[in-house]
Amino acid sequence: MKMKRKIVEIDDELCDGCGQCVPACAEGAIQVIEGKARLLKDRYCDGLGACLGDCPKGALHIVERDAEEFDEEAVEAHLEGLESKKEVSDIPMACGCPSSQIQAFEPEEASGAPSGSTRSALSHWPVQIQLVPPTAPFLRGADLLVAADCTPFAYPDFHRDFVQGKAVLVGCPKFDDVETYVARFADIFRSADIRSITVVVMEVPCCSALPVLLERAMEKAEKRIPMEVIVLSTRGRILKRDELAVA
Repeated sequence: MKMKRKIVEIDDELCDGCGQCVPACAEGAIQVIEGKARLLKDRYCDGLGACLGDCPKGALHIVERDAEEFDEEAVEAHLEGLESKKEVSDIPMACGCPSSQIQAFEPEEASGAPSGSTRSALSHWPVQIQLVPPTAPFLRGADLLVAADCTPFAYPDFHRDFVQGKAVLVGCPKFDDVETYVARFADIFRSADIRSITVVVMEVPCCSALPVLLERAMEKAEKRIPMEVIVLSTRGRILKRDELAVA
């Protein structure tokens, strides 16, 4: 039975299939299909628009039209169906491609990498800031490592000295949108109960924005989290380590 009500509408022309709206929809009403975000069924959408702010292209809007009534029971059955098809380590998100699916795994050091080889300390995937939803399981109660994406190339023992035991998020404050980062980290800080933050940046000026935007995100989320800032030289030396006081 249809009724006139508010519901999400997706502009195909603006949508680039990034999928950031997918984890933002608690009802699972949106999925990326053939490179575009799609509303699966009208009855899955409550019309409140929680997904709107997560679209970097502004492709999502709330409109009023004839649509099936929102059905909470149908949503519950739909979500149960989604859960039955996947493990926690295989939650579809972002652009929907395999490289952007959430995975949690044992670091190589704990799972028996060949003797004498360089071992990865990474315990999850993805790592790009814009691809990790605030609700990712590996963020809960984590010690967070936020690294400028040049740092692993400059510092040869990056995994050994920085990655072990941490959830890793990587990005570039020069080429990515700073306000998007602030909003994403604020959402993470609100929902994930982060214990500490280690920020690794290069000595170049553009990297200085990373700890600043993290402080802004903490203010926006009304959270104070212990944060250490490590600055590397372009030759891979640690120039300084600053522990910022928690207010």
